[in-house]
Amino acid sequence: MSFTQAILEALESLNGNKMRSGLTVLGIVIGVAAVIAMLAVGNGAQASITGSISSIGTNLLFVFSGPPPEGPPGSEGGRSGNNQRPLTLGDSHALLDQFAAPSVEMVAPSIQGNGLVTFSSEKTTSPITGVTPEFFQVRNLEMAEGEFVNQEHILGRMSVVVLGPETAIALFGHADGVTGEVIRIEGQPFRIIGVLAARGGGAFGSEDNNAYIPFTTAQARLIKRGSRDEVDVIFVQAVSAESVPQAAEEISNIIRQRHRTPVGFDDFTVFTQQDFLSIFESITGVLTIFLGGIAGISLLVGGIGIMNIMLVSVTERTKEIGLRKALGARKRDILLQFLTESSLLSLIGGIIGIIFGWIIARIVEQVATATGNTFIPIVGWDAVLLSTGFSAIIGLFFGIYPASRAANLEPVEALRYE
Repeated sequence: MSFTQAILEALESLNGNKMRSGLTVLGIVIGVAAVIAMLAVGNGAQASITGSISSIGTNLLFVFSGPPPEGPPGSEGGRSGNNQRPLTLGDSHALLDQFAAPSVEMVAPSIQGNGLVTFSSEKTTSPITGVTPEFFQVRNLEMAEGEFVNQEHILGRMSVVVLGPETAIALFGHADGVTGEVIRIEGQPFRIIGVLAARGGGAFGSEDNNAYIPFTTAQARLIKRGSRDEVDVIFVQAVSAESVPQAAEEISNIIRQRHRTPVGFDDFTVFTQQDFLSIFESITGVLTIFLGGIAGISLLVGGIGIMNIMLVSVTERTKEIGLRKALGARKRDILLQFLTESSLLSLIGGIIGIIFGWIIARIVEQVATATGNTFIPIVGWDAVLLSTGFSAIIGLFFGIYPASRAANLEPVEALRYE
């Protein structure tokens, strides 16, 4: 029996049991569609997160107080006894030394807290960040209206604030035309001097709900720390993306000397954008595999359905098989016939499943857009090939036993079967 003849006979057989064949194909359709849709959502989430992180600059470094999460044995995560020192303004100024840190272009220290922000009867709890003028360029921010904190605001410890768009919307119902209004932060009046352009999530979550005030104002009135010059995070801009590793080394050496900590016992942590990207890519990669694995269970169920239907088909066509073998059909002809039928069921289901998976991904995108989230599921060729290839393998695997059972029937016994 030729392969073409096997396909024609398989189509004729499947056409003779349209309802049963359709229900069998449905199991594969659901499985393939689920795999493609889930992988598309996972890939879209990964692209969205990494894109948001990358948007704030590939030459950005973050310096935190506290040791790295891992350190030498017995070092308590990199700590050296109880000599941990906080980051200070002196540390941030030292990073501007062009002889010690030629790879560093700009430095922006900040202190961070949370506060109740109110306007009239509206109120919201927002992250409050004390910043310097350099913060705007280092973090690659954009203004939707107004201006950012400048040196005059710093020197005068002025009560001014720059709002993220989400905070503005929470207080006013809109993010435009609010410059000049006076709000209260923890009961103290602050005049709005600008609103930032929306940018979505970042390495520390959404940055659209922040409120930025002058560093000196935050120090004196809202965010108290153990010492006058203590800071929470130092944001550093390297001269280029290629110089980030060198900048990280220079930063570590400078602060290590200032804090007098030996190598391996740092009381600070330097993160780069690539570190954050690697962490989030790892997390979203595991999530994508997990989602794909759950959806893959549907394919296994569909494969079991194929085997069940093929076994029923073998039982129903026992006399036909006996007649074919009596007329000279070889064992491999019978095997090829039933394997072709199971593979066709799987192939048809895979093709329809690809279409439905793409449709589901587009529906998810429309729902995300309607709810104000910029999220685009990505249907990749890897997901299409993986799901269709897996469905084809399942069709062959679950079709082998019924096909083998049919091929091994004795002609005489098959002809006598009632």
